[in-house]
Amino acid sequence: MELAIHNWMRAETIETTIRRVSSLGYTKLEIAGSPEHYDTKEVRKLLKDHGLTCWGSVTLMLGERNLLARNEAQRASSVQYVKDVVKMVKELDGHMVSVVPGTVGKMVPDGRPEEEWKWAVESMKEIYAYSEAAGILLGIEPINRFETYFINRAEQALALAAEVGPNCGVCLDTFHMNMEETDMFEAIRKAKGKLAGFHVADNNRMAPGMGHLNWKKIIDTLGEVNYNSVLSVEFCSPLDRTPANPYPGSIDEAPENLTPEQEKFLIDHGSSSVTEEFYTMLTRKSYDTLIKLI
Repeated sequence: MELAIHNWMRAETIETTIRRVSSLGYTKLEIAGSPEHYDTKEVRKLLKDHGLTCWGSVTLMLGERNLLARNEAQRASSVQYVKDVVKMVKELDGHMVSVVPGTVGKMVPDGRPEEEWKWAVESMKEIYAYSEAAGILLGIEPINRFETYFINRAEQALALAAEVGPNCGVCLDTFHMNMEETDMFEAIRKAKGKLAGFHVADNNRMAPGMGHLNWKKIIDTLGEVNYNSVLSVEFCSPLDRTPANPYPGSIDEAPENLTPEQEKFLIDHGSSSVTEEFYTMLTRKSYDTLIKLI
């Protein structure tokens, strides 16, 4: 099993992120789903120069991106966005794309449950045909009820994947499972043979080892279901602007290279841009906690 990390958690150049995570022992990168921001030839060279490879990407379902939108043109645009993410991963010699079907932060449905399910299946089938031709796996990711009303639990993601195609899988996330699953370990077991990826953060969305999750049991359960691929670190530190902040100086008050899309994504996730020192600490803590268990 190898360790990957996402790069959307801090506003910085991808070169800076690659240099840092390589120096800390990571071997793979799960690149943010912003294909318009990356020159894949340049990123490939950066990864190679630092001894890393691309594991995959995660869709950033912001604004009008919604695979189950009532509006047909909106759905088509959203499908094209996910295809563009798949294309980026293919060009980076990656393996998988984690797909959140609905808009993050959208709480009002566009239609009846059966309508939205139909729209989601149709959208995912079109993406699936494209990803299969590209040789990239799709993993439908459940996220918590405060970020979406649509897919929150592993069994829901598995049901959607089953309607999409035989190679469509799921991507589970410990932070979301801790909130939504009755038993996260049983959820992992139900996903046996369908795990396309696995995201890791502690119950407070800090680095693994900074909360109360049982990481040995999580890794052992992944072993039970023969998932031996990659753990993708995806912490997103909670925003604390009070005197009780245990990490003074952690908030970056003047972030560089922070796009409006990144800023909105961080805000939607209850976080903000963090300082390089704090981000490096979280990145190192994640590695140190997990490497002893895999």
